[in-house]
Amino acid sequence: MIEFHLDGRSGVSPYQQLVQQVRRALRLGLLSEGDQLPTVKDVVGQLAINPNTVSKAYRELELEGLVAARPGVGTFVTRTLTDNTLAAHGPLRADLERWLAKARRAGLDEDSIEALFDSTFRSALREETA
Repeated sequence: MIEFHLDGRSGVSPYQQLVQQVRRALRLGLLSEGDQLPTVKDVVGQLAINPNTVSKAYRELELEGLVAARPGVGTFVTRTLTDNTLAAHGPLRADLERWLAKARRAGLDEDSIEALFDSTFRSALREETA
């Protein structure tokens, strides 16, 4: 089951963060068809947010056809976002974990690592499209 977290510094609304986390879990194969999302009550208790925020996120996911609510039972995944690149994730994750460990040993804190990764990622994307 997915465990949600919120980043108050991200500038992204809490409901949108929940949507993004479900999409990411579906893309990475961490959630599969038939899996149940945490109940609204559980998410509210875990994150101390308004129940309407969670409901809004779940409604958006339902409109996208990714989940379906079953009244009195819960919200369940109806479609995954994995593709044929899923097999490559394991080795790439291992490489990234080694890179993160190297960055930590170099003295970078979490914000510096994130800034370096984001800027490098965006730069590489620009080069690909140029």
